Amino acid sequence: MSSLSIKEFYKDVLGSSCEELNKFLDSQSNKDIGHFNVFNIEKFNNHCTGKTEMPYNRRTYYKISLIKGKNRVEFADKVVEIIDCAVLFASPKIPYRYTALDTSQAGNFCVFTADFLSKSKTGITIDELPVFMPQSGFVYQITETQYAFFESIFQKMHAEMASDYEYKYELLRNHVIELILNGQKLEPILPTTKDSSTASSRIFTLFIELLERQFPIESPNQVLQLKTAKDYAETLGIHVNHLNKVLKETSGKTTTQIISSRINQEAKILLKQTPWNISEIAFSLGFDEVAHFSNFFKRKTKTSPLTYRS
Repeated sequence: MSSLSIKEFYKDVLGSSCEELNKFLDSQSNKDIGHFNVFNIEKFNNHCTGKTEMPYNRRTYYKISLIKGKNRVEFADKVVEIIDCAVLFASPKIPYRYTALDTSQAGNFCVFTADFLSKSKTGITIDELPVFMPQSGFVYQITETQYAFFESIFQKMHAEMASDYEYKYELLRNHVIELILNGQKLEPILPTTKDSSTASSRIFTLFIELLERQFPIESPNQVLQLKTAKDYAETLGIHVNHLNKVLKETSGKTTTQIISSRINQEAKILLKQTPWNISEIAFSLGFDEVAHFSNFFKRKTKTSPLTYRS
């Protein structure tokens, strides 16, 4: 499954021209501010006529959505029904499917990368914020009054993006943080669980998506973040025993077997296609000791990493 980066978001979802897109992205890149943009949902939908669903994908950006309309959000073995007004905090760590259930949709959303918020002087680390953690629920039902409050913040974002103010991105970071900190006061919508076969299929799809998200390894400094069955279960918000049961029933393999197979596949690629030493490869694949990696590779391939490389 391919990654949906910021650039692909503009090209594939919004249909922005390469020239227009590159000019906008370069303007932010040259200022070393990360990436940020804000959209009105009604105007956005006019660009995406006929698209009522945002499918599972490997989003590489964060997204905060203020939603008015009937919608469904599916993640792991859970389904959240949005009846009227809601706020959604989407993280690259939580793959989900979003479906509009009626044509009357309004609201706003902003997209930004981690490096945009990391430049804030508040010292906030985005992945430590509760609303962006896998266990958060990340979809919050709100009242009309709360909707008006959040909308006022988005209106300030739209006005700032249209301005030529020298420090507008500092203000925009503050507005994003204002959305997040007020969102953390809210209670997430309680999800429902659909029939077991649909839930199992969704869990399997999301597990594979999370696994593939970590590859390819493109630098010795890039280290696997999810290494064990427990890591994946916690990210998906389910018990590790349930994940193991679903994967065994769906694929005939245990969670650990699937993870190990994919790591071994990447190890072979790195040994053949990079000049990195064995220690660098071992570290990037999540092994604390080279000996542990060598033993793992021998069990999988019946040969040592050095022999395989040569």
